Amino acid sequence: MSKEIIRNAYEAWNAASELRARRLRCKRYAYGDQWCDIVRDSKGRLRVERDVIEEAGDRAVTNNLIRQLVKTIVGRYRAESKNAAPYAGMERIAERNELGELDSRLLEEFLISGCAIQRISEEERFGERRLWIDNVDPAHFFVNRFKDPRGWDIDLAGMLHDMTFPELVSRFARGSAARAEALQRLFGGTASPLESCGNIGGACGNPDFFRADSPGRCRVAELWTIDSHTLTDGDDLALRFRWHCRWLAPDGTVLDEYDSPYGHGSHPFAVKFYPLTDGEVHSFVEDMLEQQRSVNRMLVLIDRIIASTAKGVLLFPVDQISEGMTWKEICNRWAQADGVIPISGRGEHLPQQVMNNPGDAGAYQYLQLQMKLFEDISGVNESLAGSSPAGTRGAELYESQVRNATIALGDIFETYASFIRSRNAKALDC
Repeated sequence: MSKEIIRNAYEAWNAASELRARRLRCKRYAYGDQWCDIVRDSKGRLRVERDVIEEAGDRAVTNNLIRQLVKTIVGRYRAESKNAAPYAGMERIAERNELGELDSRLLEEFLISGCAIQRISEEERFGERRLWIDNVDPAHFFVNRFKDPRGWDIDLAGMLHDMTFPELVSRFARGSAARAEALQRLFGGTASPLESCGNIGGACGNPDFFRADSPGRCRVAELWTIDSHTLTDGDDLALRFRWHCRWLAPDGTVLDEYDSPYGHGSHPFAVKFYPLTDGEVHSFVEDMLEQQRSVNRMLVLIDRIIASTAKGVLLFPVDQISEGMTWKEICNRWAQADGVIPISGRGEHLPQQVMNNPGDAGAYQYLQLQMKLFEDISGVNESLAGSSPAGTRGAELYESQVRNATIALGDIFETYASFIRSRNAKALDC
């Protein structure tokens, strides 16, 4: 058992907690949950923004521009990949692993989180031992803080696996009944992940590192580190460095370990973070969040203007209230499109609705400005999205605008292409 090794893995995973939090926020925005931020209401309480909006009587309106933006870029990538031959020399590997689909989904992740991670390994699956490539969830990946965009200063990397117990036995029992029983005691005991966490020496913080995402599965950490070995030849002294793998149980028990078996002699992960500035990652989608929030706020304002213009303000004399009715009931009936409010008819003045048409106060113009800014900041214009009316411009001008938009996204596409080349080289050298 090595408590220090599992602690190193946990600390590397925990150091990326801020990145994981930003990724979750960007993912919620990308898939339409855009009123999810925690804000302070008028009383200073921390609340979900959607609840604050709805409590004020407004609707949390959303126009998801980010989703369309991501779909446009992924679509453009798939269209260009058909002519770029990104899998030259490894066609059989690409076909077996369905890399076209895998890489497109990874690009979507890359735009949302700024992380592109794949695991390339030779192992047995579906009854045959072959080379397999898998996308890695950034929430399950951990790596030391590195600054080289090529990843050449990585010296610790790994990922969390959730396995069924039969898979665990198949991988680590080595055909031994005694080892299978030991695994049963290790993963099937009464100790909870939190108690196992405490066994490695003190509070660990977030227990998700030690607990499988799905009930009934076993959490195992795959950890790769560069280990040094001293070589002596008489008076000569030299150090040899090599990548070493350990499979760890939550309490630090080493289930298996070995030096890198791959031809490239390194870990099995292809990693690209974008953009990597001083070790920090800020994704493409993250740049769009404030513009998306501005668009949504303007939609709420316009919705409020339309509602108030259509309904107006009701002036209701107090001497016209029918017996047994309350002000709350009157308000509820008036809010209904076909509501009927009985009055006493005793007073001189009847209830009257005051209508006012204040105009949109520039809201529509401001919304158009925000939409244009969203397009300018993202670099994805209507031509690239394929929504430009074909009859309004010449074909040459249209193609020119598509090329210019593609140039604006050139850095993202080339960075991702660099990742693909690095991944392919590692796959071919396994």
